[in-house]
Amino acid sequence: MAANLQLSQNHEGNHPPADETEAETGIPQPKGQGYLPSSSLCSIPKPPIISSKSGGFPISLAMATKLRQTIFGNATQVFSYDWKKAYFHFHDPFSDLAFALEVGKGGARSIQMAVQGSIIKHLLFTREEKDCNLHSLCAVSKREQDQGLATALAGILWMAGAAEKATVCLVTEDTYVLSTPDYSGDDFTERLQLFELSEKEATERFIYDHLQCFKGEGSHGVILFLYSLIFSRTFERLQKDLDASTSHLLQQSAGSFLCRQAVLNMILTGRASPNVFNGYQRGESQEILHGVLTRSEVGYLQWCKDVSEDDRLSQVGSMLKTPKLPIWLCNINGNPGVLFSTNKQLLSDWRAERRFDLYLYGGRPPQKKPVHLTVDTHSHHWERNQHEEEHVPRRRFSPVEMAIRTKWSEATINWHGTAPFL
Repeated sequence: MAANLQLSQNHEGNHPPADETEAETGIPQPKGQGYLPSSSLCSIPKPPIISSKSGGFPISLAMATKLRQTIFGNATQVFSYDWKKAYFHFHDPFSDLAFALEVGKGGARSIQMAVQGSIIKHLLFTREEKDCNLHSLCAVSKREQDQGLATALAGILWMAGAAEKATVCLVTEDTYVLSTPDYSGDDFTERLQLFELSEKEATERFIYDHLQCFKGEGSHGVILFLYSLIFSRTFERLQKDLDASTSHLLQQSAGSFLCRQAVLNMILTGRASPNVFNGYQRGESQEILHGVLTRSEVGYLQWCKDVSEDDRLSQVGSMLKTPKLPIWLCNINGNPGVLFSTNKQLLSDWRAERRFDLYLYGGRPPQKKPVHLTVDTHSHHWERNQHEEEHVPRRRFSPVEMAIRTKWSEATINWHGTAPFL
């Protein structure tokens, strides 16, 4: 169903991408599609763009303006450099991190790590004739990496589209929108076409065929995915998802832009809930705040040294804390990471939770392999050696351990010789 691509070079260089909006009605279906030959999927130094005759629906000024407002709160702001250079790129195949994306600095890494959770879900638990173990994750080929990324992106977009349709945004040769006093162009958003897919499998095929537009260096791949996510969710649904605490999706911080919780929840659950608690709660001014309504396949844990445990609105609810699969996106002192278990039944068998293994990927360049952690939920602090002198200071828990203990409150964690990080 995907359109046949004609890849060409963008000689304009890297410009800050903006955001798109969703077509209200009548986005045409992509024209007939076949897989790109492998030679077309090689690394391209310049941003890959598609032919303007590929069959998508061109973005309009009204759409671009609404998109920019949804992301930044205004239509004159553009993305910072760290966002523009962010894309989806794996570590080497058949390596200790073959399953893992390389993650840069800045706000885009939260999206990369959220997608990482879905990639692990696919590679570990949904591939046929593959064992659920760490070795199978490290024995991933380049083709399996590509399939894992396409499946993860498509699944997230399909979920955001309420399992009815997904919208994928790609950059074309032509410019459809000009700058105005109220809209600042970036030579990226103005060249978008939108492609609407009405089946999940068709979405996977379409993204796989156009994967270079998300994983190529200079592709603005993370921004394209964010645009596609917003279009798939639709502005009407987003307006219902958000509450008085969140008017737009990114917040400015130290010269860059950080994802608000609504973006992460949209990736994890399909709904842009601005908060991590279950259901609905009242804020300080008695306004209704929106939390998470459904249990997700990939969960979420967070811990920050500056947040009080008594802050009820910051406490992660069971919908995110106990997902359907043992994979968690983590926010630890503002640093994203992914925790996962290779035991698919971990959260459905209480006996498995007595003592179990977790693996941690933090995305930082020094990390060469997933960190192996053993969690013991029955080795309580009161079972310490009774002869231990009281004046000996207790070991301080690392931030990762504190995040794990928000789920398993009395757990002890064995790092197997690795120095705690994150």
